[in-house]
Amino acid sequence: MKPSLAHVIAERGPIRKIGVIGMGYVGIPAAALFADSPAFGHVYGFQRDSPSSGYKIAMLNRGESPLKGEEPGLEDLLAKVVTAGKFSCTSDFSKIGECDAVTLAIQTPFLDKKDLLPDFSALYEGVKNVGHYLKPGMLVVLESTITPGTTAGIAREILEKESGLIAGKDFALAHAPERVMVGRLIRNIREHDRIVGGIDDVSTKRATELYSPILTIGKVIPMSATAAEVTKTTENTFRDLQIAAVNELALYCEAMGINFYDVRTGVDSLKGEGITRAMLWPGAGVGGHCLTKDTFHLERGVQVLGKDRLDYPAGEPSLYVLARHINDFMPRHMLTLTRQGLERAGKELKGSKIALLGWAFLGNSDDARDPPSEMFYELAREAGAKITIHDPWVESYPGITLTKDQMGAVKGADAVVIFTGHNEYRHLDPRELRRVCCSGRPVMVDGRNVIDPDAFISAGFVYKGIGRGDKNGHGIW
Repeated sequence: MKPSLAHVIAERGPIRKIGVIGMGYVGIPAAALFADSPAFGHVYGFQRDSPSSGYKIAMLNRGESPLKGEEPGLEDLLAKVVTAGKFSCTSDFSKIGECDAVTLAIQTPFLDKKDLLPDFSALYEGVKNVGHYLKPGMLVVLESTITPGTTAGIAREILEKESGLIAGKDFALAHAPERVMVGRLIRNIREHDRIVGGIDDVSTKRATELYSPILTIGKVIPMSATAAEVTKTTENTFRDLQIAAVNELALYCEAMGINFYDVRTGVDSLKGEGITRAMLWPGAGVGGHCLTKDTFHLERGVQVLGKDRLDYPAGEPSLYVLARHINDFMPRHMLTLTRQGLERAGKELKGSKIALLGWAFLGNSDDARDPPSEMFYELAREAGAKITIHDPWVESYPGITLTKDQMGAVKGADAVVIFTGHNEYRHLDPRELRRVCCSGRPVMVDGRNVIDPDAFISAGFVYKGIGRGDKNGHGIW
């Protein structure tokens, strides 16, 4: 009689050596925290030695973070675990076979959101690599945000096909989605509760053993693999929905000539037992790798796993997809505000110079995955505008010319458009900016509510802001 998975794992013993596949915003801090724990002996960070990202290997092995932006504690922690000999980065995937547990943190974008077709090619490649070197008693954990049903479905199939082993009998398999925000990576991993969903109870227990040592405030919340997948996609879907709600309200306030932030303060003042009126902030659009796609993972999940059982009004659009469309619209609205501002200044969009401030989707970060600024940039160029782009953090972006010279980017600009809430933009001097802008009346479009409208209006700017209906029609003298 073949021994049970629990017996196979007991024979293997405690988790001592860990592999983390994917050295990005999730994999790097996770690997460093695993390595820093006395519960574990060594951590391998697996990174392909490709022309675009192979440079990370040498940097990480020197204890340096390839991630830019403000990431408190990460650089020091990397230096510590590298010096202690507890972490190393490698492109040799055969070392997977040495590990007791392997996690995968690989991006999962969509080929076509209209058809709900995810691009899992990179994830599947990683899963195949794991399967090729998989040994009895190992734990495999998918941390990537995935379509519900993936862990117990195609991921399991690939691992079993590549290894000849059986999930739940020969090796443990689980989903433990990351729950981090750029700029707070170390803190989030330590302090947020960890959702852990195995394909069976033994897998869940083994995954709990992996994550518990790196949690400080957070605790493990066990569930099934599919429930864990739905939990993660729902978290981001609901956040996207909340942002869409305030974005639409901001558009309403603009149309009615009132200040969204007054309304928000008033709504937020209603407090008491059972009262929840928390509101997020409107802005120039939603970017990043997560919120722009996870709604579609949830939508695909119900189409694959529950379409025939879904009781929902026939012909009605998904509330969640509608929220996505609202947030995708906001860069277009930024272009409308820019055009309206230029018209008030006696100019047209065509031929005007626009200084776009901020390419990253998140303030004080170099994370430029799916930035809303890109849509604005493309639409403005199609309309005939000339654009310069400044970002203090982002080093490069395919097909885009970026500068770190803020005054150089703004020089001669007919309009200055703020797309990212970098701290650097919260302290702009309106009179200094006015001095280097165009000789006529320049336009300031604030997509993140980071400047004082009155200060810029007094300095001679035409002002436009998201949700600022009280200021967008200000007098010009």
